[in-house]
Amino acid sequence: MTRWRLTAFAAAALLAVAAVPARAQDKLVVDIWGGNWRDGANEAIAKEFTKRTGMPVEFITGGTIDRLTKAKINKGHPESDVTITTSHVGYLYFSDGLFEKLDMSKIPNAKDLFPVAIRSPYTIGLYSYVYTPAFRTDLMPKGYKITSWRDLWAPEVKGKLGLPDFDPSHIIIVSAILSGGSAANWKVGIPLLEKLKPNIKTFYQSDATSQDLMKSGETPVQVLLSINGFHQISQGIPITIAIPKEGAVVGIDAIGITQGTKHSAAAHEFINVALDAAVQAKLCDLYRCGPMNMHAKIDPALAKLPGVFTTPEQWKSEAIVVDDETRAKLLPVWKDWFTENMMH
Repeated sequence: MTRWRLTAFAAAALLAVAAVPARAQDKLVVDIWGGNWRDGANEAIAKEFTKRTGMPVEFITGGTIDRLTKAKINKGHPESDVTITTSHVGYLYFSDGLFEKLDMSKIPNAKDLFPVAIRSPYTIGLYSYVYTPAFRTDLMPKGYKITSWRDLWAPEVKGKLGLPDFDPSHIIIVSAILSGGSAANWKVGIPLLEKLKPNIKTFYQSDATSQDLMKSGETPVQVLLSINGFHQISQGIPITIAIPKEGAVVGIDAIGITQGTKHSAAAHEFINVALDAAVQAKLCDLYRCGPMNMHAKIDPALAKLPGVFTTPEQWKSEAIVVDDETRAKLLPVWKDWFTENMMH
């Protein structure tokens, strides 16, 4: 139903555009997720970009893979000028010729970024977050804590653990690391993964389900997205988010310029604005995430939150970062294996 309404709206918009002079049609189109992600990018980046350039920004939204599929269909006649997606899915975009190579001379703010932000010649990270263990302090034994990912295998967690089913990469990567392997050599972690089964209560399909399961206490221990955890803590739910000694699994959302855009210069400027220290601080305050600009003045309360990395030392000691190519290529393999061997 929504899709048809959107189509009708798009048709009406096209008719309206046809009636105005060509000059007024000039706008930068940004492809992003909907909801808070679009709203945050609009508030922190788009408004500042328009203020500096006079060029309006329009957002088109959708799910991660839906947007990639649409971009492939529209290859050669893109609907957007800029795309924001997860960095490993960004690899799929540029490996399929959907992103243009970035001209770093047009992105001067890139010199102030953590090295991890430069994901490829086609993509730059905008901000970071983590997937990491968390637990309800009121529903676990007094004094319970998580200092290592290995603690998820402990007897106290039996029948209490919630894991995401849409992306099992975090627990697969960690199981491999705990077994002496790596993301690329993930199969060494299979015996350890299989030993986790008695502790798994259920799998969640979305951020909303994750929050429902934590709120109800059905899964008082979870591997969860830090941003979701912070949101629930702000609602008064007693959750402790842990950064294990091995580190938390980092996610980075990245930005790229669509191959075939007619607004390449404006797209580069949009990225440069997005990486501005003040814009980064605002964006991270809205999303509750970590900045990519080392000079972003993050609110001290936000900087103290687990998984919000603001120093090179934190990136070195608290982060598990997997290269985008490995993660992009192996994620479908991991999903298939996980569904067949862990969820049945």
